[in-house]
This record gives sequence, structure tokens and C-alpha cells, in this order.
Amino acid sequence: MDNKLKELRETHGYSQHQLAKKLGVSRQTIISIEKGRYNPSLPLALQMGQIFATPIENIFFLEDESD
Repeated sequence: MDNKLKELRETHGYSQHQLAKKLGVSRQTIISIEKGRYNPSLPLALQMGQIFATPIENIFFLEDESD
């Protein structure tokens, strides 16, 4: 699964640390999600959608859908 988390985070002016704190996770978790090494749980993905005021489908997508 691919994602646009880094783009959204930077657009909204959050550092990795700030976003991690808002979500209650570690900065390393944010790094791993941004690099595609870790897929978040559904509740965590939904929290991200709320923070960025966008559906999770605009944050996360299957790699073949991004083409």
C-alpha cells in the first residue's frame, strides 16, 4: 500500500514529531508509514483522515491505483 502522508503532513505544517504526538504514536511509526514499511491500523488511519479533513482513501491507496 502506498500513501501521501508525507505530502499531507508537510502541506499542513506538521513535523513528524508533531503528527506523532497528535496521533499518540512514536515518530518512528510516522517514518515507517511514510516510507511504506508499515500500514497503520484502521483506527489510526481514520484519525489521520480526521486530522487532515480528508477520507482515508485520499491518504492511502493500493500501489497500482496511483498509476
